[in-house]
Amino acid sequence: MITEVIRPLYDYSAWANQRILETAGNLFEDQFLENVGPSHGSLRNTFVHTMTGQWIWLERWQGTSPPAMMKSADFPDLASLRNRWKEIEIDTRQYLDRLQPDQLAKVISYTKTGGNSRAYPLSQLSAHQVNHQTQHRSEAAVMLTNCGHSPRDLDIVVYLSEMRG
Repeated sequence: MITEVIRPLYDYSAWANQRILETAGNLFEDQFLENVGPSHGSLRNTFVHTMTGQWIWLERWQGTSPPAMMKSADFPDLASLRNRWKEIEIDTRQYLDRLQPDQLAKVISYTKTGGNSRAYPLSQLSAHQVNHQTQHRSEAAVMLTNCGHSPRDLDIVVYLSEMRG
């Protein structure tokens, strides 16, 4: 049952991420890199942080604790970021497609990038990861809107309506 909740939340999150990234395609390069607001300063930094969160949690769920976050400097433009994020989305989808309901109760032990160890059930970590993306997408939406390019409504009911046709 819970996988029937988790998978659609990730589908929604991928849709909303795509909408934000498409909107960012309307920016001039300097707007993408400029410190324009909350979160991690620039849209690039906010996107890299959000993308890294998705990647790092996926790695942890599979038994690896990456020692560091991705660096914004490794993504000089929106195209390079979109290409890497697309790979992460594919890996995430493949992981979720294999996920069995009983696996969500498994406690995942991991080491944070700062060295501290933690452990939580996969069900809680997967919910956290989607929520984390929602937070930073909201911040990115504010930055985009302030640059004159609103991503429009990102509510899950809009996504559900679009999926129904």
